[in-house]
Amino acid sequence: MTEIAFFPLSAVLVPYGRMPLQIFEQRYLDLVKSSMRSGEGFGMVRIERGVEVGSARLPELASIGTIASIVDWDQLDNGLLGVTVEGGQRFRPREFWREDNGLIRGEVDLLPPLEPAAMIDAWEPMRTVLQGLEAHPHVQRIGMPVDLSDAWQVAYSLVQLLPLEEDLKVELLSLTVIEELMRELDLLLNALSGEA
Repeated sequence: MTEIAFFPLSAVLVPYGRMPLQIFEQRYLDLVKSSMRSGEGFGMVRIERGVEVGSARLPELASIGTIASIVDWDQLDNGLLGVTVEGGQRFRPREFWREDNGLIRGEVDLLPPLEPAAMIDAWEPMRTVLQGLEAHPHVQRIGMPVDLSDAWQVAYSLVQLLPLEEDLKVELLSLTVIEELMRELDLLLNALSGEA
């Protein structure tokens, strides 16, 4: 087991995905500062029920999350700190608690790193959709590099970028076999394009 700080959100970060964040609460400013100094990541995990602030009770968190690393930062036009995080290794939260400063920390089981998986011809439509999304200004702004020959990177980049429900992203994050993930993405892409 590994102890990490959590950054709970209503959104889901997946491996290889990138997400911009606005940091304004002191506990998260401290977390970002510590992460940038040490080079260590922190846990991004979806809030399933409850709220992260303003309640004595801890929120209910998803059963899986992703280690986030800061890849870029800047002061935003509104004066707040903006950071871009990238998803890395997946984890399963075991137990968690709130520290005196309000930051949530916990014990997690790190899942095995994803081994690169070769793309096959049947998955070519996924690569084509991703290449189309790469031209979008938002995707260019967050600078999400993708190895288009690695099926995991193609799949999770699509999960991050497609307009999917966050609960569905949690389900897809839990899959451990690339063929299952690609099959689910194929069904989702067909539904999004009206072919289902």
